Amino acid sequence: MTTPLWQPVLTGESAVEKLQKLIGVNSYSQLHQWSINNPGDFWSKAWDDCEIVGDKGSVYYTAGSDFISSEFFLEAKVNVAENLLSKGKDGEVAIVTIAEDGARSEITWAQLRSQVAATTAAMRAEGIVAGDRVAAWVPNIAETMIYALGALSIGAIVSTASPDFAPHAVEDRFGQIEPKLLLAADSYLYNGKVFDCSIKSKEIQGLLPSLVKTIQVKDFQSWIAPFIGKALDFTRLPFNHPGFVLFSSGTTGKPKCIVHSGAGVMLKAIAEQLYQFEIKDGQKVFFFTTCGWMMWNWLAMALGRGATIVLFDGAPMCPTPTRLFDIAEGEKLDFFGVSAKFIDSAHKESLEPFKTHNLSQLKTIGSTGSVLSPESFDYVYRSIKKDVHLASMSGGTDICGCFLAGVPTLPVHRGELQGACLGMATDVFNEKGQSAAFDEKGELVCTVAFPSKPLGFWADENNEKYKAAYFQGFPGVWTHGDFASKSATGGFTLFGRSDATLNSKGVRIGTAEIYRVVETFAQIQESMAVSQDWDNDTRVVLFVVIKAGQEFNEAVEKEIKTALRTQASPRHVPDLIIVAPELPRTKSNKLVELAVTDVINGREVRNRDALANPDSLDWFKSFA
Repeated sequence: MTTPLWQPVLTGESAVEKLQKLIGVNSYSQLHQWSINNPGDFWSKAWDDCEIVGDKGSVYYTAGSDFISSEFFLEAKVNVAENLLSKGKDGEVAIVTIAEDGARSEITWAQLRSQVAATTAAMRAEGIVAGDRVAAWVPNIAETMIYALGALSIGAIVSTASPDFAPHAVEDRFGQIEPKLLLAADSYLYNGKVFDCSIKSKEIQGLLPSLVKTIQVKDFQSWIAPFIGKALDFTRLPFNHPGFVLFSSGTTGKPKCIVHSGAGVMLKAIAEQLYQFEIKDGQKVFFFTTCGWMMWNWLAMALGRGATIVLFDGAPMCPTPTRLFDIAEGEKLDFFGVSAKFIDSAHKESLEPFKTHNLSQLKTIGSTGSVLSPESFDYVYRSIKKDVHLASMSGGTDICGCFLAGVPTLPVHRGELQGACLGMATDVFNEKGQSAAFDEKGELVCTVAFPSKPLGFWADENNEKYKAAYFQGFPGVWTHGDFASKSATGGFTLFGRSDATLNSKGVRIGTAEIYRVVETFAQIQESMAVSQDWDNDTRVVLFVVIKAGQEFNEAVEKEIKTALRTQASPRHVPDLIIVAPELPRTKSNKLVELAVTDVINGREVRNRDALANPDSLDWFKSFA
């Protein structure tokens, strides 16, 4: 067992310690086991500990015939926005917004409540009712939060995307759910460059015929101004009422629309923030995210802990590599959330915030998006802060929360995620579908339902896409698509994705969105994008087969990258484009991304017998 990098100081005052005492157990592992053996009792207790406002009812968990049909709080009536606005004192700051150019603004809790009430009234005046969809294509700013809270007050369903998504990528997402309202970016600043969104905004409006109104960000305040002074107006709804649509990465077609219970996402996130991270009222919470990532939703939920949330929109190392650490110091952050890639980049830049910044207030560093390498653990404790709780997190858009996260009562071990979140029956299964031994690699799974499991996928008859996405690996068991192992410490180690989903700079994207652009080029016969573990992170490699008589050169490569950047997003641009002689395919003529992913990462191919041309894999071995 490795020497811990950090040890908690146990005072008996943490939420985990109090719950252990109440239940009558002596360790986190025993408490976790109780939480998954008794899901109704645990999530009812989480409701109480998180001070959820609403009618809980008396039925906390109903086991269905399978994972999908299991339900929580069947009698409950709750409103997400009412909860997120119920904690802070009027004169205290609720939201801090910081732009890349240094512009900073604050909104107090009183101002936030007033503007949300006005937004709710403005939406009602546009005819928005519970169940309608409202969308936002926007930077990470306060107006986006206010807009979302106004919609949630009514029971409308919120879906967001960042403005670096091109119009057709937006259409692929929002077009499926037919939103009535769109909050649209005017412009955004990234890496020192201003991007004008006016032309794209008009194009998006033309691609979404369901819209009854588009509100430009610059016009948001004037849109709600006639309604300032209106009272807050919350509609309490069933626990499983949809609140959010998030999008899968689009590996096999258009991104799948994942429909989440608003209350389920809220309870899961706030419970994590309480039990796994000890986030309290009055603290300042930051996560570097865009509105196109589920961490934006997670950050919004910290309002429900009474915390001040700090929003930043821009490049994380602009104008200087220390930019996010400057924010951590200047805002006196308690919780500092970033991607594993950012920590690795800070390490490569030889940044030493331990020497250059006053981070005495900082209690927790959260890391997610990709695997945090053991070397990055060392770097955090050597160069950022010695007495900080480093919480490597793993979950996803699929659950809008975490399977694995920090445990404030346990030590941090190098390279390990500390443990499974309370209420999450997270395990590692071997190929036989058995719980793996310590240090045995296998599939990360979850065996018991939880409140933030998707309600379903949009327009998914009989839950066919839902079942195919998570339940084909092991019957009745959520299989998440991550390689992992368990440790004798109680922690977990992650090794990357086990499916065809790409991880580009910490953000999961889908291959189909890449192919749609690339295969419009006359030179390209077919293409395949895969993730390769590389330099403590992952890189995206695009293999292309060239049509007979066509030429592939640097000019064509540049054109492809430009097209991906403008027609999809910068995250869709591969790190490498390589000409391949042939791509592997099944006997039914489907390309097999997973086989190539396995080969170039030095793993055994799991489905070689299903290939029509298995010898094609030999060429890819040189990339292992």
